[in-house]
Amino acid sequence: MYADYFGLKENPFNLSPDPRYLYFSRQHREALHHLIYGITEKKGFIVVTGGIGTGKTTISRTLLANLDDGIESALIFNSAITDMELLETILQELHISLNGREKTKKNCVDALNDFLLACFAAGKNCVLLIDEAQNLSHEVLEQLRMLSNLETEREKLIQIILIGQPELQDLLMSPSLRQLNERITVRYDLTPLDRKSVRSYIRHRLAVAGAGETVSFSTPATYLIYVYSKGIPRRINAICDRAMLIAYTREEATVGLKTAWDAIGDIGKNYLTPVRERSRRIWMTMLLIVLMASAAALAGLVYGDMISEYFGSSSP
Repeated sequence: MYADYFGLKENPFNLSPDPRYLYFSRQHREALHHLIYGITEKKGFIVVTGGIGTGKTTISRTLLANLDDGIESALIFNSAITDMELLETILQELHISLNGREKTKKNCVDALNDFLLACFAAGKNCVLLIDEAQNLSHEVLEQLRMLSNLETEREKLIQIILIGQPELQDLLMSPSLRQLNERITVRYDLTPLDRKSVRSYIRHRLAVAGAGETVSFSTPATYLIYVYSKGIPRRINAICDRAMLIAYTREEATVGLKTAWDAIGDIGKNYLTPVRERSRRIWMTMLLIVLMASAAALAGLVYGDMISEYFGSSSP
């Protein structure tokens, strides 16, 4: 709605994981480098975790979009599957046919192994990426461990990337998955953006959408968005999208502090409640500090007067 008013090619704050809008903060760049390293060095298992909305899916889509022709890839985004459905989905994603053979686990694994050996002979690598991996069952994770046994004497034939929320790490630490956990040599935990990165993130998305100098966010507004979003990209997008809509209705070229505050209020208590509580604690702490400082100053004055009076009365 507001894109034409601000001279934008498109909405810069969509929630979809568009690789074009990936902002390479330090942590996002490191996460991508870990993925590339694990693939090129054929480490077998790679795990990237992060909270909801931190950009894991966008990074994974960016990775897949930039793989060269020497890498075959399979993406699984529905992690609520059985071990047999896992094998079927991998074959489907890699366009592997069973050639009339019965659809059993053994036949599926044999067909996959033949495909991987053919890739290896052709100098190719193969990547399996599973999103929302924290929802995988123990049986599916065990099946993945078995697939990692598909290897030559020197290297792994398939690189398995698990992308998930922090619960994935807890899942992998369970005793029944110890053998799998010990095979994971490349890990990265994605954290929220810091204050400086939030400002750069907003500018980056506006620039990709073609904003130029037609719209901007003031420094106070950006700081407010950082505090209330807690540096989580998905929340930043939600707040900024609403803020730009409000700015459009008010015919503003700059999203100021009041507009940002109104946008946060419109989004709802899920964002406001924890920050209001935090703000209350901050104000209470500041008030306590002021009161203590005032009390200390008053005590100093009284004590000083007492000392002056004492020494004044005892002088000859």
